[in-house]
Amino acid sequence: MKQEHKQDVYARITNHIVAELEKGVRPWMQPWSSEHAAGRISRPLRANGIPYRGINTVMLWSESVMKGFAAPIWMTFKQAQELGANVRKGERGSLVVFASTLHRTETDESSGEEFERDIPYMKGYTVFNVEQIDGLPEHYTRPADRVLDPVERIGHADAFFTATGADIRHGGNRAFYSQGEDRIQLPPFETFKDAESYYATLAHEGIHWTKHKSRLDRDLGRKRLGDEGYAAEELVAELGAAFLCADLGITPEVREDHAAYIGNWLKVLKEDKRAIFSAAAHAQRAADFLHAFSKANGETEPQNASQPVAA
Repeated sequence: MKQEHKQDVYARITNHIVAELEKGVRPWMQPWSSEHAAGRISRPLRANGIPYRGINTVMLWSESVMKGFAAPIWMTFKQAQELGANVRKGERGSLVVFASTLHRTETDESSGEEFERDIPYMKGYTVFNVEQIDGLPEHYTRPADRVLDPVERIGHADAFFTATGADIRHGGNRAFYSQGEDRIQLPPFETFKDAESYYATLAHEGIHWTKHKSRLDRDLGRKRLGDEGYAAEELVAELGAAFLCADLGITPEVREDHAAYIGNWLKVLKEDKRAIFSAAAHAQRAADFLHAFSKANGETEPQNASQPVAA
């Protein structure tokens, strides 16, 4: 990739997300009704079956929506060749990013002493959906031959949130997290459109719950409705809830009461091309934090599509 492309990764991805939001589309809201042998509800998967994380999840969900892909699996041109397959002529790939740190030994000019310096960097590379590739082994492209039981998935979600130990209360007609009282408030279960809407809402408020100073101590400058700190925290909760819904096998409901945030998100993203990367990183960290409770309790993680694809 040319040097100017490397330097412009942040702007390229931010501009794409801004364009989608300006059309009223939330690029992290994947239409998960499509069926595939790898699973019905999924994060995007690498060729080895390992799920993508953070900003790459958002980008590849958006690409699937825009290009109409049902398969959740992506791979590089070289990976396709190694499997004896070929990317079809004329197909355009999708951008994903890799972030790491370069360790460098430098010398202090005044003292002559050597010191270690860590330099963070990010580079972009191209992947193709398996629906753009001919000649792949069947398990990469085979449609689903069964549908997961929705009742079972909701049961896993219930156990997942119970494991966190969060103070979850019910009553009233609003859903929110009260940081002062450190509790999640939800309307009664039976007032929701369906069970999945309830758990998707709980996922959103659960991400807010992780910001408490005793947990991740996340402070994005949130002060009052409409300011940039408030919008940034709501973006983290939106992304984090989308990640959790994919991990737990829940079809997320677009909450109409969050439509008003889109204008504020656009303002934040247009002013800082790295804002969406920061929000996705915070969201992934929050989702990981919540997953850790189930693992610490020795509970089995919910079975969903984010599992390795059999070779």
